[in-house]
Amino acid sequence: MTAAPEIGVLALQGDVREHARALEAAGARTRSVRRPEELERVDALVLPGGESTTMWKLARAFDLLDPLRKRIEAGMPAYGSCAGMIMLADRIRDGIEGQETVGGIDMTVRRNAFGRQVDSFESDVRLSGIADEPYHAVFIRAPWVESVGAGVEVLGRAETGSNAGRIVAVRQGRLMATAFHPELTGDFRVHHYFADMVRRATEQED
Repeated sequence: MTAAPEIGVLALQGDVREHARALEAAGARTRSVRRPEELERVDALVLPGGESTTMWKLARAFDLLDPLRKRIEAGMPAYGSCAGMIMLADRIRDGIEGQETVGGIDMTVRRNAFGRQVDSFESDVRLSGIADEPYHAVFIRAPWVESVGAGVEVLGRAETGSNAGRIVAVRQGRLMATAFHPELTGDFRVHHYFADMVRRATEQED
């Protein structure tokens, strides 16, 4: 297998350094991505948490939105956490007027579904195929997935509180997304899983 895939982290806003540290712990090389030419140099991309409307506007300002769509349509692996999940959704609810996404995952995501900053919480989540033991997940102004298409695999659901059963982790082909922030926990199993996805995709293309 390719020993060290080069995985970009979209560096417009959000937990860029935290994701880079987690990816490096998973055996990947990392690169910050702000420009289309930087996007072309990576094998895969992480879209971090942050604020999805700001991320969309900055992607437009940096002429990244269309190149991102084209790379994902061409099969580039990508992982989005929190706001990154919203960016990878084909459809969003409770977005601002005109809000766009990169798309790629056949799902409808509700923005800020779990509440505002004061409603942030932590909860154990069981992640199918990623972790044998429950994953301690951090939710900050988190979205949830309201519906998925037939080609989307549900990897995890919220397990506690009034929103138990809500979808919080998904995968479709080479794309995956979580509503929570694995980069903030010190538990890098999600990043290991994604890095392995990227290695397999790179092997298939060689």
